[in-house]
Amino acid sequence: MSAPKLLIEGFARFRGNHFSAEDVMYRNLVEQGQTPKVLIVGCCDSRVDPALIFDCAPGDLFVIRNVANLVPPVEGRAGHHGTTAALEYGVRNLCVEHIVVLGHAQCGGIATLMKTAGNTDSESFIDDWMKLAEAARVSVARDLASASDAQRQHECEKRAILVSLQNLRTFPWITERVAAGSLTLHGWYFDIEQGQLLGYEEENSRFVQL
Repeated sequence: MSAPKLLIEGFARFRGNHFSAEDVMYRNLVEQGQTPKVLIVGCCDSRVDPALIFDCAPGDLFVIRNVANLVPPVEGRAGHHGTTAALEYGVRNLCVEHIVVLGHAQCGGIATLMKTAGNTDSESFIDDWMKLAEAARVSVARDLASASDAQRQHECEKRAILVSLQNLRTFPWITERVAAGSLTLHGWYFDIEQGQLLGYEEENSRFVQL
């Protein structure tokens, strides 16, 4: 079966399940708008769907997905800032109460970052984007020089989450809300290999199972 046909048939099932006269979920979402409390910065990886992982319904999550779930720091106005624009909308318009940076094992973007060893291709959009996590790669190379490639990648995946958390704090409309207690930042790591969810404990500087 072709991919378009598979999707169209899936939409038919979705429509039958959620747009019947008895089902009011989407009717309510249309009439009341979206009011998610949680914004998730997730990876484009097809295996890591936040709504599926957290068993959430439509309207529960405001999700931003990009390569390696990275958050850039606040930057100048030039260019196109898709992730930043979505963050601004979620925080300033939807007034989410939590931002979760959701990293994961076997991340292709982090694997690419590790392979470059800092020698990036100026013609590669991926290499340029992954420079955002270069500090994570450098620290892993320094601290885990004798570890296996798999161990270094897992650690880099986690440290890249911390880079994104740090970058979130460069936006004044985020730090103001964090200081006021109306917004909380979280760093989570989905271990796709073990089926575990880890959360970063800032006070102990470590990831622990949630």
